[in-house]
Amino acid sequence: MTKKMRVLMLSTPFPTHFTPMVPLAWALMGAGHEVKVAAQPDVTDAARAAGVSATEIGDRFHGLDVLQRHLPEGVRPLELMGPTPPEKMAGTTKLWETHARYLLSSYLEFAQDWRPDLIVSEQMELTGQIVAAVLGIPSVQHRWGVDPLSGPSRASARNFLYGTAERLGLAGLPDPDLVLDPCPPALRHPSAAPGAPIGYVPFNGAGTVPEWLQKPAAEGIRRVVVCLGRQTLVLNGTPLFRSIIAAFDGLTDVEAVVTADPAFHEGFGQLPENVRVVEPVPLNLFLRDCDAVIHHGGANTTMTSCVFGLPQVVLPQIVDQFASAELLASAGAGRVLGEAAPQNDPGQVREAVRDVLDDPRYLKCAQELGADMAGMPSPARVVEDLERLAG
Repeated sequence: MTKKMRVLMLSTPFPTHFTPMVPLAWALMGAGHEVKVAAQPDVTDAARAAGVSATEIGDRFHGLDVLQRHLPEGVRPLELMGPTPPEKMAGTTKLWETHARYLLSSYLEFAQDWRPDLIVSEQMELTGQIVAAVLGIPSVQHRWGVDPLSGPSRASARNFLYGTAERLGLAGLPDPDLVLDPCPPALRHPSAAPGAPIGYVPFNGAGTVPEWLQKPAAEGIRRVVVCLGRQTLVLNGTPLFRSIIAAFDGLTDVEAVVTADPAFHEGFGQLPENVRVVEPVPLNLFLRDCDAVIHHGGANTTMTSCVFGLPQVVLPQIVDQFASAELLASAGAGRVLGEAAPQNDPGQVREAVRDVLDDPRYLKCAQELGADMAGMPSPARVVEDLERLAG
């Protein structure tokens, strides 16, 4: 009989950094193991909503404050800073090095009391590897999806946390014992070290699908979903949404479903007849009846759209979203508008939408990505590997 494990999951304080690990948490619990998330309230809220036990460590982080305080009124991060080039990718993760040093003692104290057999951390969470090494247990790193960040940032993290690790009796920042990678081969970033595959199970939060959305589009009409995450609008994104909405005006054989927080709906102005704006709905609940997705290149949205084999139009906004978008385009599964000017031009957005809907090559490549992902080992299968790793 397999020994029942205690598995500690750690995450940086953004819910979307944590949610890719939720299906693995469910699989572990389904196999009889005990799972605990230790994190700041930004993440413990999401964990409990997903049915995973959680303990709060520290205060709420309010992560968007870091970006908002530098933004002039009405200006998006992309308009202020431009796309993030590959050579600057490592510098974008400095925040998480400081975060790790700040919370390490609290995580270590909790782990020493709870005594896990295994620690699983998402790709930007760095304390898990240190805590596991101090406790003498294995550590696992779980990627979000496309990962252009971990590789370039590793040298900086080793340097920044060297003294912290040494004072705990370690020879610097340890590497994880296992890296779990849900990314299909065609989207793996060249800087990402090889990992063990784990099937991506879409989980975009809890929610209820509105009754009208449970029905497919009318015959001859293609449905396009617009989902740019929750932070795009908060970061002065209302004009971008107006540009995207205007792009659908006159597309008589297309209907658009725009998901957005109700607080911003009024700012979208008069809607074309073929556009409906709705409250945020978890994408995995209704993408099966859609034909394409417009999104910002966030890891969860990209991976969920790929699982459903849908062509994508990507309007990246910050950091890793640019690299993810370019890899998707290289795989032939989508179009990218990577600069502010084309994103703000309804005509160029309309052309990209028309392209991915009318050219069958996009659908073919998107379906191939979905088939590749379907062939990856399920989280339930990966649990067996984790059981062996924990001994």
